[in-house]
Amino acid sequence: MLGQVASPLPTRTAAFFDLDKTVIARSSTLAFSRSFYQGGLINRRAVLRSAYAQFVYLVGGADHDQMERMRAYLSSMCTGWDVQQVKDIVSETLHDLIDPIIYDEAATLIEEHHLAGRDVVIVSSSGAEVVGPIGEMLGADRVVATRMVVEDGRYSGEIEYYAYGENKAAAVRDVAEQEGYDLTGSYAYSDSVTDLPMLEAVGHPHAVNPDRGLRREAVARDWPVLVFTKPVRLRDRFSSVTLPQRSTMAAVAMSAGAATAGVVWLAARRRAAARSATRLAWAHLASASRRATPRR
Repeated sequence: MLGQVASPLPTRTAAFFDLDKTVIARSSTLAFSRSFYQGGLINRRAVLRSAYAQFVYLVGGADHDQMERMRAYLSSMCTGWDVQQVKDIVSETLHDLIDPIIYDEAATLIEEHHLAGRDVVIVSSSGAEVVGPIGEMLGADRVVATRMVVEDGRYSGEIEYYAYGENKAAAVRDVAEQEGYDLTGSYAYSDSVTDLPMLEAVGHPHAVNPDRGLRREAVARDWPVLVFTKPVRLRDRFSSVTLPQRSTMAAVAMSAGAATAGVVWLAARRRAAARSATRLAWAHLASASRRATPRR
């Protein structure tokens, strides 16, 4: 009916998580250095250098200059690598390397946000070939990560998109526009002052294991400061889950890691179906709103 006030469109919210030292206890990229060495991608010297970089990162955090040096180092190190080989190595070693270093507190937060109906988005400066599988393992709905330029199936050494600093905030706003998120009602979590723009982009920013710069900002702005200290294997968190007793599931249950993947996969499928239904409802309401708006 012309002149009728249209019902307000539904609002969706999300929780945006940095990855390294926020969800997992180490640098996700550097965690794979030994596996890359065993796969013949790097030499022993590079492994030792990665171990040192990991130590510096964990002890002192990573400020802008350190992040830039790490970016340049990783870009030069991976030049010429076969992209499919990298993906295969990450897939084969993901659970052994990443599963044990996921913060229990972060995993609980992710679960709570999903139960509250929020999407979970991982936003990380690490490479997409690493962040994507980790996000899938965690049950994240979407990931934003650094992308390298690929030529003839190999990394050229150039960066196509660097998910860092203001770029993270821009990505959060882009994803919010695409998905219909209300950022004032959304959440963000990070350990680094370099992620300040991302934290400022949402209504509920949280500092997690913050470096000195972010701690100062959090205290000054009265943001919550969270301390995560308990890495835990996902398989241990799901140890009490009983899977359906079917022949197809019995084979999956033979492996604890595969059982975990099955639970996360089923949850992700349910969330994907719910998101599709929400987007369809959003589109119908938007269309109805346009029809109900009187033409001048």
